[in-house]
Amino acid sequence: MPVWITLVTTAVGALSATVGVLVGGWVTRRNQRQLWLLDKQLATYADLLGHYAKFSMVLKRAHADRSGWDYDWGAWSATLTSANLLAPPEVAARIHEFGVAVDEFLDRVARDSTTERPLSAEAFLEASQDAARAQLTLINEIRRSLGKSHGELAAAPGVDLIKDQNLGTSVRP
Repeated sequence: MPVWITLVTTAVGALSATVGVLVGGWVTRRNQRQLWLLDKQLATYADLLGHYAKFSMVLKRAHADRSGWDYDWGAWSATLTSANLLAPPEVAARIHEFGVAVDEFLDRVARDSTTERPLSAEAFLEASQDAARAQLTLINEIRRSLGKSHGELAAAPGVDLIKDQNLGTSVRP
């Protein structure tokens, strides 16, 4: 066999291996970036929904107890901004709608840190309904963004599961 055939065969083999390594590296990097982004998105969404649940409970308790309250609104705002930055466009739109609904909820129940005119449990529940619906819409959009296998929820997690022992009513965020 002539030497040039051996050299061409060796060169083609080396080139194929190099292309394989480059493509494999590109695919691995792309997949790792997607996994990193997904992890960050899920952590931020959990933080956002956790803040909402926490301040909803703080406000509900303050109205029930006719007491003052305090919350770190800077952390809420930072989490809302982070979630918007990381979210795909469809989820970001639902985050915006959720933020607007929460802002309207806060206008009704919490623009100052006292409860001089506390709401009844029923009035508080009524004031929270638009935010609760926006929360469910957001959760379902997040689930859709994760893939078709997740399906939609009919109710937000935890709703109607916790009984307020003092008021005897369902606690809804």
